[in-house]
Amino acid sequence: MAARDRSVDHGADHGSVDLVKHSSDQDSILEPLCFPERPETSPCPGSALDRPCPGVDWTGLDHPSSELLVCLFCPESLSSHQKDVLLKHLLLQHKLVIADVKLIADLPQYLLYWKGRFLEQPVEDFCSVIKTNSQGPVEKQEEYYLLCDVLPEDRVLRERLQQKRLEDVLEQQQREREDTSFHRPCMFCSDEFTGNRSSLLNHMAKEHSFSIGLPDNIVYCNQFLDTLQNKLDSSLQCLYCEKTFRDKTTLKDHMRKKSHRRINSNNREYDRFYIINYLELGKTWEEVQSEDDRELVDDGDDDWSDWQAHPVSAVCLFCEHQSETMDLIYSHMKDCHGFDLHKLRLDLSLHFYQQVKLVNFIRREIHQSRCYGCESRFESKQEVLQHLTSENHVMKLPPMSTWNQPQYYFPTYENDALLCTLSDSDEDGDGVPVIAEDISNLRAIKQNSVLNQLLKNRATCS
Repeated sequence: MAARDRSVDHGADHGSVDLVKHSSDQDSILEPLCFPERPETSPCPGSALDRPCPGVDWTGLDHPSSELLVCLFCPESLSSHQKDVLLKHLLLQHKLVIADVKLIADLPQYLLYWKGRFLEQPVEDFCSVIKTNSQGPVEKQEEYYLLCDVLPEDRVLRERLQQKRLEDVLEQQQREREDTSFHRPCMFCSDEFTGNRSSLLNHMAKEHSFSIGLPDNIVYCNQFLDTLQNKLDSSLQCLYCEKTFRDKTTLKDHMRKKSHRRINSNNREYDRFYIINYLELGKTWEEVQSEDDRELVDDGDDDWSDWQAHPVSAVCLFCEHQSETMDLIYSHMKDCHGFDLHKLRLDLSLHFYQQVKLVNFIRREIHQSRCYGCESRFESKQEVLQHLTSENHVMKLPPMSTWNQPQYYFPTYENDALLCTLSDSDEDGDGVPVIAEDISNLRAIKQNSVLNQLLKNRATCS
């Protein structure tokens, strides 16, 4: 395989991968963060059916594995439930990040494969190289490696592992369908059921208004029912609101009176029990469902008059306040926290991408309980906010070289709507000029182009 020179000094389309290593304490964010969704007002009964939480973490879908997670570069190995520890080891010790780990169906096998490949060829042949602090001194620059499915070999590996997982799950589901030795009592009454599992599931849905979905949508049914039974009997926990109670009678009364005889669809513990989560690599159940729905739409019906768009809520940089219009969120930050993003944009003549990096920098520093103005570290986010106010550091920014770095192209929070509202035009006349490409000597440009040079290098290597 020819060497792949893909060093970048800018954001890449690989998802939000955190590649920052702080000089003070080497703490890092290993995976993209997400703001909590705005809570539903009043979910209707049965809304959890067949709909486990979106954003499936493949590493939690199978049963706990006895396989070890091996380091790609050294003899280090950890048990399967220490995934985060291994990812941090790879980042801090070997400067390697694996993109979209949660979508890898069999992480132990994935790691074993790439460990073997890295013994055969240098890591640079497979990974994108991202240079941090590119504007600073050479001795402070670092190179990180990104292993992702942009590489065809990695994509094929992920798809093969996912396909193997799907085949195993479908075989398991078929065994459960054909199993006639199923025997289990109802969770809500004294009735017992033998034969096919559907008899019990249908009974609970019809007689007790408790349904976990159609039997054909469930896999690992016994383990699923064990999980629910344990919550009721041992933890005395409501299956829907997940509050705990002092005794079984109080719990049953609560679930009956509150109509809480259903599962919490946002609990990812249930993901692995629904067959839809195994169907397509990288897709959530919502995406798969929407594709199915599109097939039912009549092409001739283009009436969208009853369409109601859901407003996008932006989250404040300093607290959990959300606003559905950008004017409101900017006013909130200015009035409640003394932070004026528009003023900073004008004073520093920030273009769009510099604003993106500034927002991501501030988000990251506050998330890690650090003042972005003086770099003081605190025990909690609340202490940081108190410090920013008391020391008047809200509008105090460090030198631009600190935050105007390529690693801050990557969003700190994947669903940060604030980034979509930043001004990409200069309303006050200080815009970034756009210089037209000089094509007066097109032949010379082609001969000296980076692409032409890469093609020559590839031909030489092959």
